[in-house]
Amino acid sequence: MFERITLKDIATFTRQFGVMVKAGVPVVRCLKGLAEQLTKKKFQAVITGIAESVESGLSLYDAFGQKIDVFGQLYVAMVRAGEEGGFLGQGLENLAKWFDKSLAIQRKIKMAMAYPAVIFIVAVGVLIFMLTMIIPTFAGMFEQLGGQLPLLTRVVVGLSSFMRRYIWLVILIIIGLVFLFRYLLKKENIRMAVDAFIFKIPIFGELIRKTSISRFAVTMSSLLTSGVPVVESLGITAQTSGNKVVEKAVLLSAERIAAGESIVTPLKDCGVFPPLVTQLIATGEESGQLPDMLENISTFYDEEVDAAVSTLTSVIEPIMIVFMGGLVGVMLVAMYLPMFDIIGQMSR
Repeated sequence: MFERITLKDIATFTRQFGVMVKAGVPVVRCLKGLAEQLTKKKFQAVITGIAESVESGLSLYDAFGQKIDVFGQLYVAMVRAGEEGGFLGQGLENLAKWFDKSLAIQRKIKMAMAYPAVIFIVAVGVLIFMLTMIIPTFAGMFEQLGGQLPLLTRVVVGLSSFMRRYIWLVILIIIGLVFLFRYLLKKENIRMAVDAFIFKIPIFGELIRKTSISRFAVTMSSLLTSGVPVVESLGITAQTSGNKVVEKAVLLSAERIAAGESIVTPLKDCGVFPPLVTQLIATGEESGQLPDMLENISTFYDEEVDAAVSTLTSVIEPIMIVFMGGLVGVMLVAMYLPMFDIIGQMSR
């Protein structure tokens, strides 16, 4: 019931489907055979439904189009191009390569975010533990001693008292804010503003920009190689970019190209793509090797993403260590300040 069809599931299915089609196995037989091998009942039902639709006379493109919520517009467009052009097997192999690239990009982003996320969670856990378990012990001791506590100590003790009393309320508020943020991201203008802000974040913003360029290049290359027209390819690529700023820029470029302009000028004017990318695209367009040039751009930016991930990790690691150390240090100083006062009074 709660099974989710992942990108990896679709990639594995697509690769196997492409191999079987190129080997000359009839499409319906391929689909039914692959459906039987699937372990996820939901995915099995989807593929079985597509096989039945094709068997009843529907084209493969239309059958996949009925499941566009599962496979996406890119998948359906490449199936159509392969089916109409008579190179379905090759089209499916191109799709499998695109999925491999997309999965690799996802892994790199997760790798970049994993370390700071773990450190942040540990820091929050340590903070909550100290405020709810350690600080109250000191607070009880200070209360017995009496006297005016230093400001920092009063703030920490007050925060500890609040956390112990309202910790479940705090957790509910955090959960509520997460859901509110996810809801607001569904609004076009807010998502656009957030994605534009992400590009401006030092180091991380550059990583996201390079990732978006790599995804754009590999998607366009796959579509053009499969015979999808340039304007349609740009429209599909925009929707798979993962960033609203890039999506808007590519869609505007598609409109201008449809009006008769070359592919380079609109991409250059949108301000998203670096001069190197637009120059390489211009070279590919002039030489008639645009898909190959886009593939080269994707490979180049894959390496750039690797370098950006390494840089981000090396910069964030000391920052997070200092952050965590500072957090614990402030707590300790706040608790020991009254003791220093008491020792000073006793020595007089």
